[in-house]
Amino acid sequence: MSQISSRINERSIGAVGTWSTSSPVVLDAAQKTVAHGRLYVRWLFVTDLLILVTMLSLPAVSLLTGEENTLLESEYLSLFIAEGVALAITWMLVLQISQSRSLAHVAIGLREYKLVVASTFAVAGGLGTYIGLTGHLELRVFLLQSMTLGLVALLVSRWTWRQWLFRRKRTGIALKNVVVFGSAVDVPIVLEQLMRNAAPAYRVVGVVVDGPEVGTVQAEIAEIAPSLPISSADCLENDVARLDADSVVVAGHLTGGSVALQHLGWRLEKTATSLIVASAITGISNRRVHSNAVNGQTLMHIDSAKFAGPKYVLKRSFDIAFSSVALIALAPVFAVIALLIRVDGPGKVFFRQERAGQDGRPFKMIKFRTMVEDAEAQLSALHQVNEGSGPLFKLRNDPRITRCGRFLRQHSLDELPQFLNVFRGDMSVVGPRPPLFSEVEAYDSEAYRRLLIKPGVTGLWQVSGRSDLSWKECVRLDLYYAENWSVLGDLRIIGKTVGVMIKPDGAY
Repeated sequence: MSQISSRINERSIGAVGTWSTSSPVVLDAAQKTVAHGRLYVRWLFVTDLLILVTMLSLPAVSLLTGEENTLLESEYLSLFIAEGVALAITWMLVLQISQSRSLAHVAIGLREYKLVVASTFAVAGGLGTYIGLTGHLELRVFLLQSMTLGLVALLVSRWTWRQWLFRRKRTGIALKNVVVFGSAVDVPIVLEQLMRNAAPAYRVVGVVVDGPEVGTVQAEIAEIAPSLPISSADCLENDVARLDADSVVVAGHLTGGSVALQHLGWRLEKTATSLIVASAITGISNRRVHSNAVNGQTLMHIDSAKFAGPKYVLKRSFDIAFSSVALIALAPVFAVIALLIRVDGPGKVFFRQERAGQDGRPFKMIKFRTMVEDAEAQLSALHQVNEGSGPLFKLRNDPRITRCGRFLRQHSLDELPQFLNVFRGDMSVVGPRPPLFSEVEAYDSEAYRRLLIKPGVTGLWQVSGRSDLSWKECVRLDLYYAENWSVLGDLRIIGKTVGVMIKPDGAY
């Protein structure tokens, strides 16, 4: 990626707002992205096929190797194999028709997994209906064994491919080329989100500014993505073709409103380029958004965020069960850490500090002590060298941290006693970061919404960079979690937390 960026730097740009007609390096990088995308889809196809053939072969193999193989008449076995082949072809076709391998859905978000699940259930439903109508009960083994194992294997395969792709994003591998098109106000916001969260699904190859403010936004875009080509909207189709873009991402409202957006879609039809609209609705999960069409007008319905009810009873039940198991399983780890803290120097093993809980209620948060005994007294003298963002106090090399404490903090082991807070009901396993009251005093109305649910031992902030995040980003992540959490989302965050503890990022 760095080589590509440095070579792009060498392009010649004529007048502001237009690209040079000679851009072989940009075109070469874009063509490589197109090739990567097509190759990735082929590998998904091959992997899906191998999984389905393997899973649907299991019943036949069991019959051939089983003790009761006297039932295997050649005609019966041939029919059984033919039925397995027909089912594999049907399954592959449904996965294809549902676009589960489409570049529009793979490698980003949950839609890819949902399409795989929906396709499998559709095939299973069809098979169940066929068995009921024909009485071919021998096919039940495909339904109960092959399709169950096959679904699990497909999901694991898709997840594994996605992880492979993310590990190689630093080498410049991406699946789709996109041009960001919109106003000077909205383009930097959408561009930053795509660069940070969507890679390697999308490679941003250019920016087109809608309006005359091309020059005013160049410096801001350069901070986000150095050397990214910037153009005006005069020749959008030519720019898209020159950069070999697959899609145009529309950022915010266009000059001319919805009519301009409709006309843009018509213009892009000639280039076979898809149109992606970055919604102005931010911080809201798609589970809370529903759309209806009324006479050609799309109406978006947004469910209100809820902070009580049956879902929170389930969350509390999960917290009790998880914290109970964690406290029992981690008891030997607690003993070892306590011994290390004692050996490292004088002082208490545990550190208790008042924090703001749900609705701002105070509680005593428990941690393993990682600082010297008089750490609180030394805090005022260190405020002048604070490296934290917003009301947070952070020092990358805090002199108050002990040798043992530095290791505990790096791997988040100092947080483990907070499962006692979870068991008692002060905290949740997953939730926003538990703030100090000195931080709460500096909150605005937006940040105060973090306190609408219980703070967590881990959360989006912990698996997204922790101390390396800006205060604005911390608030955004916590608000998103507070308003959109789900049980499946909690399990994903817990899984990511284990990875962060093993390979820490932004922890100090």
